[in-house]
Amino acid sequence: MSSRFKVMSLTDAAADRIKAIIADADRPIAGLRVGVKNGGCAGMSYTMEYADGPQPGEDTIEDKGVTVFIDPKAVLFLLGTQMDFQTTKLASQFVFNNPNQTSACGCGESVAITPVNPDALRAAFA
Repeated sequence: MSSRFKVMSLTDAAADRIKAIIADADRPIAGLRVGVKNGGCAGMSYTMEYADGPQPGEDTIEDKGVTVFIDPKAVLFLLGTQMDFQTTKLASQFVFNNPNQTSACGCGESVAITPVNPDALRAAFA
């Protein structure tokens, strides 16, 4: 399912890294699937996995030459998020700049996210 709006956007660095991951995969990959799951000390964590294609109900984002599928259970948590890829002296990782994130744990592995209010979302697009 394609939205009238993008749930999430990508920086050039994130798009380049996703392209490299897909090119290095050991099988044909249609894109990357992004979601959230319960867990960690702050309550939730972001998930990413190879995607062979869209699952029923997923939003499909085409941005900067890559395809990202959004788990339908994650849409209200990810709305407005920008996905980046950052490299520092100690780590290389995807970073989610999420306006719905209210806090993160000290280790950086989990976050607290408040979902967008569905009524406010409907009003914004009415």
